[in-house]
Amino acid sequence: MKALYYAQANQDKFLAELKEFLTIPSVSTQPEHKPDIERAAAWLWDKLLTAGFPKAEVMPTPGHPVIYAEWLAAGAEAPTVLIYGHYDVQPPDPLEMWDTPPFEPTIVGDDLFCRGASDDKGQLYVHVKAVEAFKETAGAPPINIKCIFEGEEESGSPSLNPFIREHTGMLAADVAVISDTSILGKELPSIVYALRGIAYVEVEVTGPDHDLHSGSYGGAVHNPINALCAMIARLQDEDGRITIPGFYDKVRELDPEERAELAKAPFEREAWLHEAGVKTDWGEPAYTIVERTTARPTLDVNGIWGGYIQPGAKTVLPSKAFAKISMRLVPDQEPAEITQLIRNHLTEIAPPTVSVEVRDLHGGDGAIVRRDSPAMKAAFRAYAEAFGKEPVFIREGGSIPVVAAFQKVLGIETILMGFGLPDDRLHAPNEKFHLPNFYKGIETVLHFMDFLGE
Repeated sequence: MKALYYAQANQDKFLAELKEFLTIPSVSTQPEHKPDIERAAAWLWDKLLTAGFPKAEVMPTPGHPVIYAEWLAAGAEAPTVLIYGHYDVQPPDPLEMWDTPPFEPTIVGDDLFCRGASDDKGQLYVHVKAVEAFKETAGAPPINIKCIFEGEEESGSPSLNPFIREHTGMLAADVAVISDTSILGKELPSIVYALRGIAYVEVEVTGPDHDLHSGSYGGAVHNPINALCAMIARLQDEDGRITIPGFYDKVRELDPEERAELAKAPFEREAWLHEAGVKTDWGEPAYTIVERTTARPTLDVNGIWGGYIQPGAKTVLPSKAFAKISMRLVPDQEPAEITQLIRNHLTEIAPPTVSVEVRDLHGGDGAIVRRDSPAMKAAFRAYAEAFGKEPVFIREGGSIPVVAAFQKVLGIETILMGFGLPDDRLHAPNEKFHLPNFYKGIETVLHFMDFLGE
């Protein structure tokens, strides 16, 4: 394939461009970086035009802009792929934990260190360079391509779903592709075919209408923190099974074939325990660690506070107590429904001495895609060709809400073609992207487009 030779011959050029992209501190969560977001969007728009897209535009939203591009030269009979990515990045804090400046791309060995290197600028740019390789060698890609690149992923994508709903015709495609995940290892390619969703709530428990002296009232007034802790303790049994009535009603059980597929992924329990910093694992005994962390729903208290938490002592009986609780959901569980279930349950188990309010903070749907679709088969072949080894299918424990949005609004499935590594330190200091994966990613996408266009 001539495009492959072009990509290999231009690795230095591609790397120089990626480093330029990474120097732009496009932090979407901090208002002072709004000009940087706009600069990153303009930079990417220019590179899309240079790569050959005859149409590319920066489209405003109520928040940060969406970049849309299309190249439909392959004709109506050829498949159309919608490529999604995000050009915004996480804040670099804490700055003192970085070994190199977070927005000065630094190569150490085969790794490129910079905020956004893997999440998601490096992985997004894989697709732009693959399209350029086809333009320079074949004149055009063998399939029709549309791109949607957003600038709000790291701040919850508040503008994305409305944008998708308002532009369904423009975004119509046969399949979507996202490169924002990881493979199992440098020589262990993998394809994520399922993601968990999330329901996130904040719980407020109120007792007396003002803080009280614990010496004067303790023992006769129910402490809201004590009440909240007792309520939280009743949300799970000792094995981690969630006790909220109706919580498991829509949980799709793993069949033997899928469990066997998940078991193919290399997993070392002792290494996992060391990575997690724990002495032993915990959770539903009927499921493996891999199954618990990717294919089963969870409930975790992410924060709890109330009363006096400053240095020294203050004998207060607080008026209020708070907790943030997240629940990872599996496909078919609806975030709004699960939020209502926990609201009902906490209200029911609350003692009459306190009142409870449960606020919905945010939610996102899980997703699962077929492993035997033409696009998935093309991705499987592409990984095998580029990495010299067939990929394994895995589930991902986290969430990428846009996958469910593409399913529900556009009616298309998403192929998750990730090229990151598990130790890329996403959202943490010293984020990196393994450069051989950057180049192999471009090769994989070239093969994918070629195979899909057959």
